[in-house]
Amino acid sequence: MTVPGQIEVTLAVGQQKELPAAPPGAAGPAGREMHAILEIGVRSHGGPGLPAAPGHGAGPVLAEVLIVDTSRSMLHPAAKLHAAKDATVAAVRLLPDGTAFAVLSGRFDATVVHPGPGRAPMAVAGSGERDAAERAVRILDADGGTAIGTWLDLARRLLKQQPAPVKHVSLLTDGRNEHDHRAAMSLENALDACEGRFVCDAWGIGDDWDAELLLGITRRLHGRAGAVRDESELRAAYEELVQGLLGTAVPELRIRLTPTPGTVIRRVTQVVPNEQELPAVPVGSGGRGTEYVTRAWGDEVRHFQAVLSADPTGRETGEDLQLAAVEVVVPDFGRPVRLPAPRPVLVRWTDNPLDASRQHPGVRRHELYQQASAAVAEAYRAWLCGTDGRVAADHALTRALALAGELGDPHLLGALRRIEDGGGTGDAGDTGDGEGGSGRGLGPGTGRVRAGLKDVDWQHLILSSAMTTPPEPPAPGSPPATPPGPGAAAEGGGEPGGLIECPDCKWLGPAGSAYCGGDCGRPLGGSPA
Repeated sequence: MTVPGQIEVTLAVGQQKELPAAPPGAAGPAGREMHAILEIGVRSHGGPGLPAAPGHGAGPVLAEVLIVDTSRSMLHPAAKLHAAKDATVAAVRLLPDGTAFAVLSGRFDATVVHPGPGRAPMAVAGSGERDAAERAVRILDADGGTAIGTWLDLARRLLKQQPAPVKHVSLLTDGRNEHDHRAAMSLENALDACEGRFVCDAWGIGDDWDAELLLGITRRLHGRAGAVRDESELRAAYEELVQGLLGTAVPELRIRLTPTPGTVIRRVTQVVPNEQELPAVPVGSGGRGTEYVTRAWGDEVRHFQAVLSADPTGRETGEDLQLAAVEVVVPDFGRPVRLPAPRPVLVRWTDNPLDASRQHPGVRRHELYQQASAAVAEAYRAWLCGTDGRVAADHALTRALALAGELGDPHLLGALRRIEDGGGTGDAGDTGDGEGGSGRGLGPGTGRVRAGLKDVDWQHLILSSAMTTPPEPPAPGSPPATPPGPGAAAEGGGEPGGLIECPDCKWLGPAGSAYCGGDCGRPLGGSPA
């Protein structure tokens, strides 16, 4: 039962359990890899977001650094700099009293625009501070080059001593990191220093920003990349961003995987709403578990792909065995959190090649997104070759369109149709960055790249191809895509039967296990599979 003010976290594990039990080396390393989709949701049940006093002491819930690109290119046209000022001021105006914040100007180096010289590293939002920040932002001018690593490093130093549970950086740029070689700190070194310190969302504006640059930053810093097609859209985008931050329900959530003996965790990757590799953090006190940190959750659902490997030698075939236990851990931040029970990741070794060849739909969906993103990148590279690459660009675009159709992703399809000859321009409100428009109602298209495209059109498409969505839920009463087998409740969204611990080797497995799946293999007295 959920109590008032309590946040609820849900966890479901989806997988195709069968793996080939062929002799070692016969099926290759991939034949021993188990791919499981972890679906994690956070629901605040209408609560107000983070408490005013996180943990056991009072303090701000958010510390925000707003970075404005003020390189010379922001003056061409000047509308970019005006839009950046308007958006920054609008974001500052939304910060509640008590919020720690700073505004930075980014060129060859980074400087603090507000608070001014001789002040504390970060201002504390209030009526006077918001007015002072607006005055400082309004007089910003643009000159110099772009060295984003120095911008992020200054933000890191400002946020270092802040106690707020949510530390966030909003980065806006209109260009590419062209002066990295002259910077006091390279972007790569800055990302190494900043990773795990704060969340960064990065935005592109104008006609010369680099989608891969924005994606590289946000994938490392647990944020999201976006862009606006028209400068006038930036203010609304920033207001939406700040409102989302203030509605954060859980500042940090950790996925804990505890493998059974003989199981190796290869990787854990976020796959919805975008792809992010999650670094591993060993669990202390000599435990076998490994934790993967995720940050800044609102009311939302995210999907993660866990890849485990194991050796079937000496294991029973046709029986559910445990490879790992999955738990969700949320550090204390001052609100009650209802956590789900641990879920098992299972394997059933099989000699049937047909069973072993089946793939879970979530895993397949992620592979399709990777293929679509690669096809977009291939089409862009071919387009850069001009007339010599026209045929290759058309072929890659056709493949991307087919993959978007198989995925049933209208946002990606609409973004692709923006660059397709005869494909229309998308629905009203389609930004091409995965945030708006449905792609429905467009003409059939030709599969050929539209003439007269600019480079920025491709940058928007690259951002769109990096956004992912879960499959549409089945209609009520429709049969499942794959008939459930033994242990299906533990794999999906239903309540699992719980876990059992082997008294000898301490293996954790499904409560109904007939045998231990660990080192000893002893009978456990459960119901046979």
